[in-house]
Amino acid sequence: MRPAALLFDWDNTLVDAWAGIVAALNEVFAQWTLPPWTVQQGRERIRGSMRNSFPPLFGPTWPDAVAAFGPAMRRVHLDHVAALAGTEAMLDIAGTWPVGVVSNKPGGFLRAEVEHLGWQGRFRAVVGAGDAEADKPHPAPILHALATIGVEAGPAVWYVGDTALDMQTAHAAGCTAVLLGDAAHDGGITLMQESGSPPGLYFADALALATYLGGLQHG
Repeated sequence: MRPAALLFDWDNTLVDAWAGIVAALNEVFAQWTLPPWTVQQGRERIRGSMRNSFPPLFGPTWPDAVAAFGPAMRRVHLDHVAALAGTEAMLDIAGTWPVGVVSNKPGGFLRAEVEHLGWQGRFRAVVGAGDAEADKPHPAPILHALATIGVEAGPAVWYVGDTALDMQTAHAAGCTAVLLGDAAHDGGITLMQESGSPPGLYFADALALATYLGGLQHG
C-alpha cells in the first residue's frame, strides 16, 4: 500500500536524544530527592508527555516539576541529539510523500532539535506535546499534524514509531501503525500484538524502511 503521508515519532524512531532527556530529568529528581535514572531506564520508562507522566512521578507538585524541567532541558538537550543510523537516507526517500513528526516531547524542544539538525525542510508539520488538545496516545496530535499537511486521516497515512503507545496512537487516529525496530525496550512485538494495538507494518530499521519506500517510489 502506497502511503498518502508519513508521520514519524521522534525519540528512538528518528533520533537518539535520551542522554539529554535523562540528564534534565535527573536534575529535577534531585530537587525532589528522588533517585536518578540511567539512560537505559529513561529509554524504557519514558512514554507519555509531561502532563500525563509527571503527576504519577511527582504527585500534587507536578506542575512545579514541569517548571523545573524546562530550564534544565534547555541547558543540555541540543548537546545530546543525533540522527539514528540510516535515518537521513530514509528521510530522503520518504520526502517523496508529505512527511511530519508527532512526538510527546514538548513542542518547543522538539522544534529546536529539528532546527539543530537542519531538518526544517524535511517536515511539513512538527507537532509535540502541548501543541494539540491532548497528547499521545490520544489521536489529537496526529489529526493536528494532518490538518497542517492537508491530508485526511485514514489507513493510507502511516504513523511510524517504536513503542506500543505509538501503535495505540495510530490505531486511535484510524491510521496504519508502523513499527520501526524490534521494540525490545518496550516489551517486544509479541506484547504489542497482545495489547490489541499491533503494528500493521514492521521494519527492522531505517534501512529496511528506506528500501521498502524506494520500491514504492519506483513501482
